[in-house]
Amino acid sequence: MSEAIDVLDNARRRLGMSIEDLWWRYFTLGGMSTALEVEAILYQALAPTTEDCDLLAVALNERFTELGRDHPIPYSDDV
Repeated sequence: MSEAIDVLDNARRRLGMSIEDLWWRYFTLGGMSTALEVEAILYQALAPTTEDCDLLAVALNERFTELGRDHPIPYSDDV
């Protein structure tokens, strides 16, 4: 699971998104974790649920798409 989290955080950094920006996108998709919990997930101090990982991936992939790029972050059923 730590590799999946590394992929999420590396993508966030490549996009130049703050943790707060990522959390807000995740929250608007229905994510139930707080911004602090998302930060803890990205720092691997809190184990995420599969649903959290997938919603974070959706949030990142939507941003990639907005920028005219592909959606490179895999979802749990893609792995």
